[in-house]
Amino acid sequence: MKIGELADRTGVSVRMLRYYEARGLLDPARNGNGYRDYGAEDVATVGRIRSLGAAGMTLPEISHFLPCALAGRSEFEPCDELAALLRKQIAQVDGQRRKLDESRDLLATLLRQVDNRA
Repeated sequence: MKIGELADRTGVSVRMLRYYEARGLLDPARNGNGYRDYGAEDVATVGRIRSLGAAGMTLPEISHFLPCALAGRSEFEPCDELAALLRKQIAQVDGQRRKLDESRDLLATLLRQVDNRA
């Protein structure tokens, strides 16, 4: 499939797909005329890139750990380093959640004070 079809199937822009390729995250086959020829595995790879990104990983981290989630492996077969990074990401999200909970509690307290004045 051509890059436009891959973009349609994955919801990722053509520009971003080219960026993924430039960063070594995608390596499409080439036709005799030099055009990129993406396959089903590329669709799956883009899905994994998006999942890892949605989990908070940066593209350099994804580039490093993507081989842990490529063909022939379960969706995210854990490499030791990937498991450690995932634990770190979870700890960061937990910390952000605590901060958000504290902010929410403070806002709720302020709102109660404002409501009590009325």
